Amino acid sequence: MNYHMNKKIGIYPGTFDPITFGHVDIIKRSLRIVDELIISIANNPSKKTLFSIKDRYKMIENELKRIDYNNKIIKIKKVEGLLTKFSKIHKASCIIRGLRAVSDFEYELQMTGMNNQLNPNIETIFLMSYEKNSFISSNFVKEVHLLGGDVSKFVSKFVIKKLNSKNK
Repeated sequence: MNYHMNKKIGIYPGTFDPITFGHVDIIKRSLRIVDELIISIANNPSKKTLFSIKDRYKMIENELKRIDYNNKIIKIKKVEGLLTKFSKIHKASCIIRGLRAVSDFEYELQMTGMNNQLNPNIETIFLMSYEKNSFISSNFVKEVHLLGGDVSKFVSKFVIKKLNSKNK
């Protein structure tokens, strides 16, 4: 059996604006499922981002330094256009999504249905957030930080430095 022919490639898409400990948890848990994980940074036109793609890439790269890959491969790539096309190009068999609450599920269910219509060969895998991460969102982190709150329980020191540079 050829390992490369049966390699499970997963895509973890998101804006990661900024990357949080919740994202990092999903990345670690994804590595139990796939042989290769592509973290795809989306430039979603419906979301106003604080950080450039380059900054988000650097933050993700920094967080990956603290992860034990267990001989797995992790790549970070910018995704433009449809995720289903991106998945096909990179020969991914699954899209990995983190769920925090019921409200996430409703949106993700619709997205999964649309993705299935566009590419029936891609599966979506939902990973439930652990309770300690269930309320963390990049938007909350940005808002709490902007208002002077302590976000050190939600993001790394590196991300806090990046937030500090934006909120001067």
